[in-house]
Amino acid sequence: MAYAAVKGGEAAIGQSLRLLDICYGAERSVKIRDIVENMPFLIDQVMSESGLYAPEYAALALKQGKGSIEEAVFLLRAYRSTLRRDYYSIPADCGEMRIQRRISASFKDVPGGQILGPTFDYSHRLLDFGLRDGEEERGGDRAAVQIGERSGDGEIGRAGREAESESTELHGPDGAERSAGPAGADSSAGMEGEDIYCPRVDQLLQEEGIMEKPKGDDTPPFDVTSHVMTFPAPRSARLQTLARSESGFLEGVAYSAMRGYGAVHPTVSELRAGWLSIEVPCPTEEGESICIGEIFVTEVEALWPSRAETDEEFDRMTLSGGYGCVFGRNETKAIAMSIADASLNTQGPAPSQDEEFVLTHGDCLEMQGFISHLKLPHYVTFQSKLDRVREKGIGRDTGKEGNND
Repeated sequence: MAYAAVKGGEAAIGQSLRLLDICYGAERSVKIRDIVENMPFLIDQVMSESGLYAPEYAALALKQGKGSIEEAVFLLRAYRSTLRRDYYSIPADCGEMRIQRRISASFKDVPGGQILGPTFDYSHRLLDFGLRDGEEERGGDRAAVQIGERSGDGEIGRAGREAESESTELHGPDGAERSAGPAGADSSAGMEGEDIYCPRVDQLLQEEGIMEKPKGDDTPPFDVTSHVMTFPAPRSARLQTLARSESGFLEGVAYSAMRGYGAVHPTVSELRAGWLSIEVPCPTEEGESICIGEIFVTEVEALWPSRAETDEEFDRMTLSGGYGCVFGRNETKAIAMSIADASLNTQGPAPSQDEEFVLTHGDCLEMQGFISHLKLPHYVTFQSKLDRVREKGIGRDTGKEGNND
């Protein structure tokens, strides 16, 4: 779709871009590193919606877009489309995630323990005016966490437990109880560089027989970035699309389902956030793989009771689940994704149960681009509408007085 509004439009556009820097520029340019380190949740949202895990590039896109998430996602998505794809990664098992934060709203004494980690969830939402000058100093604990994060020695998992009280008991991967000390550091984990791993709750429920085990599927994942998605969409395409959906839209869909415009009001059985190793096939040795790095992800499994039809017992109650996994720390989006996934597994007239509605309208570029294109010239089409209105006359067919203003 192309537009040529008036002669000399190119010069006007050039001046508009100059004004953008003049009106919204700053005397002191913010550094990319400052954006990455001081706005990590914003970086994570941009990476999630653009489908590219690259914190520094996300910060660059935010800087170029003057802080506009919409523009940053557009820039990063456009850049991703220019990259050559040399490998497809081997499916990663989130059960092997190196944990920073892991909680369960369904089980108090979940095996592996409740690990609060760094979170706003339990804070008082009061403005901290001490941050206005930007001269606040970070303590030694902050430095230790950063060192642990870079070196991969697991210190960040230990420091993340500081929110726990002295009496809180944590359970390690081996099932043994661990007592958190005054500083939140337990006596065995993290002190010698031990990483934190926890068993998955859904596997425990499957072993108990109250949740169905997923069926094996060797079908290659559908790639939504290189193929046009059709409906009904395979689950791999659904999850990819939901993971890249605009956060606000996805949260709205989930909220509507929970309020009654759908059939799903689940409980979070497990929310975990941490580092996940990414491996690709070794090009020289068949059957071997190479770890190319780690990415930080947020994973959510949501459960609710539902009825299943089986050959042995018709209309039997069981646990059904919805799944969410997104780049970075974006817990609300990950929960919303799990609810949307669960809702799409149900039948009904609600928008949250309509696969085409949810998957088609959540894409950032499609949604925002189509709305934004209304700012571009529509002179010809509107003049056609105007001519029809003038020809027919408002209210003439109904006998009402027309509006001649």
